[in-house]
Amino acid sequence: MAKPILLRLLTLAVASLPLLTHAQTAPLPKTLHRATSAPSTLWLFAGFKANSEDGVYYTLSTDGYHWTLANGGKPVVHQTEPDELMRDPFLQRAPDNSFRMVWTWAWRTPTVLGYSSSTDLTHWTKHQQLPVMANEPMALNAWAPALYYNPAKKNWLIFWSSTIPGRFPGDDSGDSKLNHRIWSTTTTDFTSLTPAKVFFDPGYSVIDTTLITASPKTPYTLIFKDERKTPLQKHLQTAQGPTLEGPWSNISAPISETWSEGAAVIPVQGGFLAYYDHYTKPQHYAAIFSKDLNVPWTDATAQIAFPEGMRHGSFLRLTQAEYDRLAALK
Repeated sequence: MAKPILLRLLTLAVASLPLLTHAQTAPLPKTLHRATSAPSTLWLFAGFKANSEDGVYYTLSTDGYHWTLANGGKPVVHQTEPDELMRDPFLQRAPDNSFRMVWTWAWRTPTVLGYSSSTDLTHWTKHQQLPVMANEPMALNAWAPALYYNPAKKNWLIFWSSTIPGRFPGDDSGDSKLNHRIWSTTTTDFTSLTPAKVFFDPGYSVIDTTLITASPKTPYTLIFKDERKTPLQKHLQTAQGPTLEGPWSNISAPISETWSEGAAVIPVQGGFLAYYDHYTKPQHYAAIFSKDLNVPWTDATAQIAFPEGMRHGSFLRLTQAEYDRLAALK
């Protein structure tokens, strides 16, 4: 999540389980953190507009390429607390078929993430703050969280980007000399959190990380934004790891244009579509395609139709009943 920066969606093909991508389906697969072989055709994208003052918007698709705003183009989930932003919403389906959502609560302090749960995607519990950086009081921010259930450990993995001044000497390559790294915590109940620790550090400033895998026999793939401004990078890259928590290596060359961020991935016929926000003017969503999450990724922007003004969000696979219910919102 970069400051008032707008991104285009990337065309991703991610055969994903409810835990490894921004997309999920019901009934849940037995292995929640692995991708499925057959892509769902019913999708929800939850994102925001402008600076997220008015809440979370829903966009629906029956093919993963063409999207329509739900609820008459109005936000579906609204803020419940004073001074709360709802940027970068990340949806996941829980093992009990309920839903969890985390998001960016503030540009700077408090260094917390937003959290809420729902049983129907329209009625959400009172929003609460997750103090993910409580053990790092010098942290400046907590941005763009991602959320995955780990069935082996029966807990939730949450990761996000934060800057801690002076923590990484010699690195001031981000905007305003920020030195973001990806941090993580785990929780079983969204009340007690393990102390934050570095989840991904490629040696330079990074934000907007999402996690996917093509099949049980392939490594986990991390898609992230190289946040360096000096010299200019601001593009998407990938890294690979053997488990849900890494360790991460095999960092790729850039897979997108510059000024790209907020990647989210879904499985499509023949591969994976990575949507992303191209956030400089003219802001728009774009997409790239890979058959197996490896290089090469090819531009697929001409194949997608995405509502104007949408920004960084996440995908969720839907059942027919869930899709019909959301499509009927007015």
